[in-house]
Amino acid sequence: MTTVLLVDDEKLIQRSLEKTLLRAGFEVLTAPDCKTGSDLFSQNAGAVDIAVLDLNMPGFDGTPKNDAGFDLLMELKKKKAGLPVVILTAYDEVNKAKDAVSKGATAFFVKGREQGLVELIQKILDS
Repeated sequence: MTTVLLVDDEKLIQRSLEKTLLRAGFEVLTAPDCKTGSDLFSQNAGAVDIAVLDLNMPGFDGTPKNDAGFDLLMELKKKKAGLPVVILTAYDEVNKAKDAVSKGATAFFVKGREQGLVELIQKILDS
């Protein structure tokens, strides 16, 4: 079974994405911030196949931070270099999302079309 690490501080979005991914047959590990996400990854690194990270969320010190998802991206890549990572962004952050790819993310995804995220994850894992 494919395991997704989903890190997003917005409860409703996290729950909605988690439900969508579970329905699509993925196992999902969820965390609300960088530190929890990093710890969860460390405990399950062998099992995690792909990470989906919010761009703006609480950083490693627990305070809300713009681009905190980039910090977590770098941290996860240190632990597992080949890990595919999708950065979740709001509609108006597409330029930042392009930065995400230059920083090592596999792709970015604008929130709001959950089914599209499932398709993106499947495409990344199939390639």
